[in-house]
Amino acid sequence: MGRGSQQTVPGEPDSGKAKGVYTWEEVKSHNSRNDQWLVIDRKVYNITQWAKRHPGGFRVIGHYAGEDATEAFTAFHPDSKFVQKFLKPLLLGELAATEPSQDQDKNAAIVQDFKTLRAQVEKQGLFQGQPLFFFLHLSHIVVLEALGWMLVSMWGTGWIPTLLCSVILATAQAQAGWLQHDFGHLSVFKKSTWNHAVHKFVIGHLKGASANWWNHRHFQHHAKPNIFTKDPDINTLDTFVLGQTIPVEYGIKKIKHMPYNHQHQYFFLLGPPLLIPVFYNFNIMHTMITRRYWLDLAWAMTYYLRYFYYYAPLYGVFGSVALFFFVRFLESHWFVWVTQMNHIPMDIDHEKHKDWLTIQLQSTCNIEQSFFNDWFSGHLNFQIEHHLFPTMPRHNYHLVAPQVRALCEKHGIPYQEKTLWRGFADIVTSLKTSGDLWLDAYLHK
Repeated sequence: MGRGSQQTVPGEPDSGKAKGVYTWEEVKSHNSRNDQWLVIDRKVYNITQWAKRHPGGFRVIGHYAGEDATEAFTAFHPDSKFVQKFLKPLLLGELAATEPSQDQDKNAAIVQDFKTLRAQVEKQGLFQGQPLFFFLHLSHIVVLEALGWMLVSMWGTGWIPTLLCSVILATAQAQAGWLQHDFGHLSVFKKSTWNHAVHKFVIGHLKGASANWWNHRHFQHHAKPNIFTKDPDINTLDTFVLGQTIPVEYGIKKIKHMPYNHQHQYFFLLGPPLLIPVFYNFNIMHTMITRRYWLDLAWAMTYYLRYFYYYAPLYGVFGSVALFFFVRFLESHWFVWVTQMNHIPMDIDHEKHKDWLTIQLQSTCNIEQSFFNDWFSGHLNFQIEHHLFPTMPRHNYHLVAPQVRALCEKHGIPYQEKTLWRGFADIVTSLKTSGDLWLDAYLHK
């Protein structure tokens, strides 16, 4: 134990008045599932029991066990003073004065410069949302939903009206997905409780999904993007091998669940068409029931009740189900291409314990700005800025982008920006490259 500390039971906060003084080596030794410490602003906390009650899920906070979590803590919590009351009972002590503020191989200069940039951005008011922007976005989703129903109710349920209705509804679903993303990241209202409440409405009533499912999954992605075993978005269940490291490891171990050298081809059959209508639909329902997210389930049911109320009289039950899955099929293509163009072509590897700026820039890239690109991607064409400042309202990404680019240039960190089509093409190219690496290792290593 560190100097001045009292012996504690693993998993329980220090109950003594005297607080300990610890080294990084001591902190790093507490990184197992049943014994987790982390550091925030040089303060050492025992989060073992708290992780089970963490609103963002136990996995996301557990990913920082044995590490400095200062930058992630700042990025995810817009009201740090409010969160401090939860941290206080978990406090064990602090780092020894001789210990650096950064752990592992994190660059202290980059950490300090990014901290300065964040302070400047806050002073500029770029974390202040414009509710009117999001209200107008919600309004255009409602208009699209109404237009889709009016089209088939007035023109009939023939192939052409049904196809047009499907495209309109898929557009509404995609845009509702971007909108729930805004509320889920607490980037609309000043009060987190308001964001959480509206998030449940948007993702539940407009999309039939679960806020808790999304939170626990998505924040892991932001905390450790493109890090194998920690980012669920790159957990492809052995269907694909991504990056340059994992394919070689699979090849050397002679793992062949799929013909990975052809993954850039079967991606078109298994990726965009099936993610939302098959995997997400099942996973969301399974999660809500098994984890007893009853409020989320109730909100999701309002979506299905509304949908079948309007479309069952027109198409019948089976026809409505078919329409539902076809809309999800179209939406899934939109979602997969937009969300993966920023990540699959980037660095995907095991944990390397980099600073916040470096890890986000290595795992994300931007797509050129235009009115269409902004709307089409829900402003996720500014993926770099979104990952660096996840609680920033999306309408301010273009304002902070030049400052981020300047900071990256100062430290020699690549800031990648592509055309939309180049982003799409790079998904396929990177899948082929990874597949070739697997085949070479499988045959020759």
